[in-house]
Amino acid sequence: MSGPVLLDRRFVRLWCGTTASGLATWALPFVLGLAVLDRTLTAGGLGVVLAARTAGFLIAVPISGVLADRYSRRGVVLWAGLAAAVATPGIALGLGGSVLVMAVAAVVVGAGQGACRPAFQALTAEVVEDGRRRQANAAITFAVRVTTLVAPAGTALLAVVLDTWALLIGTALLWLLAALLPPPGAPPPPPAPAPASAAAPAPAPALASGPPSAPTRAPGRVRLVAEFGEGMREARRHPWFLAGLAALAAVIFTGYSATGVALPLVSRDRYGTEAVLAAALTAYTLGALAGAVLVARWKPRAQGWTALAGLALYGFAPLSLLLPVHPAAVFAAYAVAGLGIELFNVPWFTATQREVEPRLLARVSSLDFLISYGLAPVGLAFLAPAIDAFGWRPVLAGCALVCFVAPAAAALVPGTRGFSRRPAEPAA
Repeated sequence: MSGPVLLDRRFVRLWCGTTASGLATWALPFVLGLAVLDRTLTAGGLGVVLAARTAGFLIAVPISGVLADRYSRRGVVLWAGLAAAVATPGIALGLGGSVLVMAVAAVVVGAGQGACRPAFQALTAEVVEDGRRRQANAAITFAVRVTTLVAPAGTALLAVVLDTWALLIGTALLWLLAALLPPPGAPPPPPAPAPASAAAPAPAPALASGPPSAPTRAPGRVRLVAEFGEGMREARRHPWFLAGLAALAAVIFTGYSATGVALPLVSRDRYGTEAVLAAALTAYTLGALAGAVLVARWKPRAQGWTALAGLALYGFAPLSLLLPVHPAAVFAAYAVAGLGIELFNVPWFTATQREVEPRLLARVSSLDFLISYGLAPVGLAFLAPAIDAFGWRPVLAGCALVCFVAPAAAALVPGTRGFSRRPAEPAA
């Protein structure tokens, strides 16, 4: 089918489902923050619940990647969304009473969130044909960025007329929409054929070895590990993927951590107001929105190198915090970082959907999310002690250097020019 992807009813259903999951994901921390303000939840309890959600996410991502490749991607989205929808009221029930109940429910919600991510990625490749996936991925990432603006503001507005319990139930309804809206994709890909030759004679029975034994079946956990390992082997077939993932992980570990830890400190100590923090994060989101619009229409010939150059732009964020500049320079740096991250994300997702073997796509995508998202909390935990030990200037300088150097090093790996193992097209 040709034409704008947003005129495709099946993609619109998928887009609405991913947007609903994004709204539910981003709204939950703000709803729980309101619970801290009205003293129905302590700050320590908030940390426990959010950490439990992150743990559920990281546990579910690799498992769901295997299941989405083994079974229906649409089915994994359905059950993951339903699990999050059913578990969210558990967070509401524990509010003001048992942090343990809230944490257990948060693990399930995080697992639903984590299970959705690789399944949505693979389902996009089934619903949208190759020629329009760039537009589709840009539309999805645009929605993700909009939710980062809408979820906090919408939560604050609804809090005027609804209590925290009702807001939590609202996020459960969003998860229900995320489960039910996406359309079915292609049938699950068949398993790889066995290497045995049909013409080979059957082996003779061993007469002295006793009675024949029943065929063995590997335990479920062992099978999951083996099938996830197959996805890792597929990832190793694409040097550009490993190089890009390493660069992304390095930028998230350093640049994202600088945003999470150093930006609030600099906003308070250098500029004397939290308004710089809020404005910088808003500028980042607006830059990302502009990047999603740009990359939907612009397809450079060396798209991999362009994407890595965009990723390197994140280095300007910690660099702006290092230098004694006007707040407007900080805002501009974060807008450029947001623009660059979408110049990377959209070609990255599109290339993964195009280059990876379809029956292994969810597993490779789960490896992507596991490493990139998994390193984010590690970086946040590492940066604060590093600032205490070495001072924030050397740490921010190191973060900026890594953000610039890691994508440049990745660009030296074969295949990164076009994010493909295929030979690059000759220049026009």
